[in-house]
Amino acid sequence: MTATAFRGSMYQPHVSVIGPRLWSELSGLAPVRIRPARSVLLRQGDPGTHVVLLASGSTLITLTGAHGERALLAVRGAGELLGELAVLDDRPRSASVIAAEDCRVHIIPASDFLAFVDRHGLQTALLRHAIARVREAETVRLEMATAAVPLRLASALGRLLQAASATGAQYVVRLTQTELSEMIGASRNAVGAALKPWREQGWLITETAGGLLIRDIASIQSHANADR
Repeated sequence: MTATAFRGSMYQPHVSVIGPRLWSELSGLAPVRIRPARSVLLRQGDPGTHVVLLASGSTLITLTGAHGERALLAVRGAGELLGELAVLDDRPRSASVIAAEDCRVHIIPASDFLAFVDRHGLQTALLRHAIARVREAETVRLEMATAAVPLRLASALGRLLQAASATGAQYVVRLTQTELSEMIGASRNAVGAALKPWREQGWLITETAGGLLIRDIASIQSHANADR
């Protein structure tokens, strides 16, 4: 099992599923808002009162266990709908969504979203998309259960970079080592030990504010695969 196996999306984003014209129409149902990095966009257990259309930025989909432990299920980038399942099936939200960087979002009330889905006959397309998302989550859970900490961490960083709105060779992951350890189900010391050789090689830099500046994700993933 390799880190690169988990980098590619297992399904298309919502904007590709419903098409740019309908995506633009859906975006017009609510004004754009800015949500800062680390803010909670949706909270596990809350009712499905609205959906979030992610216009730019990237988010973490996390699951909190009975004892407060958190697991990273997926990373979502621009062009995704967030929280639509709780609206479609009228049940509490099954996971939380956290901004991994500053995000531009449209917060669309459930009634407006459901009317939009009915008007354009999108139920089947959204259901198929949801099934693909469940399959991706199962793959990530298998990774978390079986892979070594460096491989899990390299994979999580790769997913963050893939979904990020920033371009170029470098990207800042605005999560602390403690938050990263919670996301991949490892201890903070284990995450620190995994980061050490990557930092020594210059593949990443630890930011004073607590984040990571990723400079060479390919080398990070290759090193993690070699040590598995």
